[in-house]
Amino acid sequence: MSEIVSSRLHAIWTAARKLPVFAELVLIAVVFIGLIPVLHVHRVNDYMIFCIFVLSFDLLYGYMGRLSFGQMLYLGTGAYVSAIFSIHVNGNPLLSLMAGLAGGTVTAALFGLIVSRLSEAPFALSNLAFNQVGFFLVGSTFQNVTNGENGLSAAVESWGYLDFANEYAAAAFILSCLLLVFALMRYLTASPFGVMIRSIKENENRVRFLGFNIFWYKWITFVICGFVASLAGSLYTLYVGFISPVFIHPLHNVDVIFACLIGGAGNLYGAIIGGVFFMGMKDILSGHLAQWEWLLGLTLLSIVFWFRRGVTGLLASIARAPARAPHPGRTEEGLSP
Repeated sequence: MSEIVSSRLHAIWTAARKLPVFAELVLIAVVFIGLIPVLHVHRVNDYMIFCIFVLSFDLLYGYMGRLSFGQMLYLGTGAYVSAIFSIHVNGNPLLSLMAGLAGGTVTAALFGLIVSRLSEAPFALSNLAFNQVGFFLVGSTFQNVTNGENGLSAAVESWGYLDFANEYAAAAFILSCLLLVFALMRYLTASPFGVMIRSIKENENRVRFLGFNIFWYKWITFVICGFVASLAGSLYTLYVGFISPVFIHPLHNVDVIFACLIGGAGNLYGAIIGGVFFMGMKDILSGHLAQWEWLLGLTLLSIVFWFRRGVTGLLASIARAPARAPHPGRTEEGLSP
């Protein structure tokens, strides 16, 4: 029985790896549309926004090997800038979205000039420090603008068919953004640029010895991750219509790290699976246990010790098992040339 399941997984895995980008996008769209009857549409919207955020982190950590404890800063920057823009400038949702994207991207570009020169623990802790500074600024220093701990309500209006007050219209727009982000990540990771950042992850000194400007590759990757994270934050503000300093708290970086590790770092499907799995586990456990976070800790320990490549890595190893197994009846001598 196990051999039959393994062989079927191998066939599915092989077919999935040969899918064109368009077919992958259709598959992702079908999955999230299929979740709507199971979950309420507003929860599916939350899932999709979180998956966009996990994709931004996966490019930084899974592909380039840089662990950041400050990705919430760019998510929160996009959320706050889009909300403030909608209140004081224009309530058009697309203009507010572009304002949030600009704010998060510029912030990532400026801070990236500093942190991209670092690696390992200094990189992770520097991002954490910037995140803490941002949390303090929106909660205290600029509370006249951000309304401090009381939070800020956006003033987004409808624009044609794009009405974020309509859950289904919002779902269609958020799903479109998720598919565009996935296609962007798919293109980047399959391009020579993606080969370069994976090479930096494997051996940065060797890439530098070959004459490449390592700093600019790391900086550009950092800016792209900030751009995608700010997109998720802006979509959250436009859809939910409210933002508070809790949203940008540094402790929430654990959520995206867990989701990336659960799905499998360095795998775009892993980012989607990890985001959905984490949100689903959070919904289920929080409804039955008051202190449900300890189960997340056990899950992470299990991944670290037994499933280091996450769910996608486990499925891939099971699917490849029939290809590695010798044909029944053959001896080792028969397999040798």
